[in-house]
Amino acid sequence: MKIDNSLPLEYRTEENSNRIFGFWLFLGAEIVLFATLFAVYLTLWQGTGDGPTAKDIFILSPVLVETFVLLTSSFTCGLAIHSMRLGLKKPMMVFFGITLLLGLVFLGVEINEFVTYIYHDHATLSTSAFISSLFVLLGTHGAHVTFGFLWGTGIMLQIKKHGLNEHTANKSFIFSLYWHFLDVVWIFIFSFVYLKGLM
Repeated sequence: MKIDNSLPLEYRTEENSNRIFGFWLFLGAEIVLFATLFAVYLTLWQGTGDGPTAKDIFILSPVLVETFVLLTSSFTCGLAIHSMRLGLKKPMMVFFGITLLLGLVFLGVEINEFVTYIYHDHATLSTSAFISSLFVLLGTHGAHVTFGFLWGTGIMLQIKKHGLNEHTANKSFIFSLYWHFLDVVWIFIFSFVYLKGLM
C-alpha cells in the first residue's frame, strides 16, 4: 500500500482517496433524496384540509435553537478535523464529542417538537397532506442525524482504541462531509419550511 506523506492524513492512500470520492457520489444520491422530499413538501404544503396550517403549528423559538445547535456542531466538527490534521488526538476527540453532544440536543428539541405537533396540535401523518409531507421531510433528516450520532460514536471508539492513523482519519473526514451535508439540508428546511410557513 503506497502512502503519500505530502497529503493530509485522510488522503494518504489511494484506497482512502477512492473512499472519499465514493462518499461524494453517495452524497449526490442523498441530494436527490432530499430534493424529492422538498419537492413533495412544497407541492403539498398548502394542502391542509381541515387540519392546522404551518402558521398554526410552527413556533420560531425551538427552530432557532435547532438551527443554532446544528450550525455550531458543524463548526466544532470542522475544528475536530483541523485538530486531526495537526495530529492532536485529544482536542480532536473533545471537538468530536461536542459535535455529537450538540447533535443529541438537536434531536431532543426535534422530538419535543414532534410530540407538541401530535399531542397539542393534534397533527399526525393522517391529518393532511401538509402534515404528512412535513413529518416525512423532518423525520428523514432527523433519522440521518440519529445515524450520524451513532456513526460518530463508533468512530470515536475506534480512535480511542487505535489512535489517529490513515484509516481512522479517513473515516473521520468522511463523517465530517456527512455532518456538514446535514447542516446544509437543515438550512434549506429552516428557509423553505419554517420561514416560508411563518410568513
